[in-house]
Amino acid sequence: MYDFANRTILVTGASGGIGGAVVRMLVKSGAEVLASGASPEKLTPIVTETGARPLPFDLTSESAVRDALGDIPVWGVVNCAGFGGEIASPADTDIAVFDQAIAVNTRGALLVTKYASRNMIAAGKGGAIVNVSSQAALVGLAGHISYAASKAGLDSITRVSALELGPHGIRVNSVNPTVVMTPMSAFYWGREEIQKPFLDQMPLGRYATEEEIAAPIVFLLSDGAAMISGVCLPIDGGYTSR
Repeated sequence: MYDFANRTILVTGASGGIGGAVVRMLVKSGAEVLASGASPEKLTPIVTETGARPLPFDLTSESAVRDALGDIPVWGVVNCAGFGGEIASPADTDIAVFDQAIAVNTRGALLVTKYASRNMIAAGKGGAIVNVSSQAALVGLAGHISYAASKAGLDSITRVSALELGPHGIRVNSVNPTVVMTPMSAFYWGREEIQKPFLDQMPLGRYATEEEIAAPIVFLLSDGAAMISGVCLPIDGGYTSR
């Protein structure tokens, strides 16, 4: 178990499966967790369960992000909020869906990083940021043109942020998970004709659990990862090693 006592960590997408698992692990490790989501109502279950402090805001709005973070002395950030988009080829993609994927997955994470890092620099205590990317940013996945582009952009934000924020003692990393069988993903990845060939190509041969994604995120936030920055870490059962 890691020790996050006296450290305030913001988790966006806290009402989701992975985000909720991260909140639980951080609270158990002594962190003061700011649980963020689009609405207070969606945050109520995880806040009630864990005692995390709710901080709802619209991460597609720069003014909303700026006002929500204010001068809160965050030590860490997990950019976990995400939009799955659609299953479409480049020829058939809906550009409005592409725009939303970029607005949430890429631009939203950058906005949070922009204002949180200002507060982290001002506090002068270093810190850590973990961006939740995807295996779709590392290899070609059919039907994922918008989602993959948004997550590849997030990985670039990770690398540049690690370079720029490192002199302030702030580490920035990404995790790149495989599929977690949530209600959001089941409509596609739960179909036998999709699931079987995909898992046949994965060395470990199964989808991940939410906790199996949350644990490496918490590690990357911890002092145990004090010399790790600028990394995009696959958590994918070996899928991208092919």
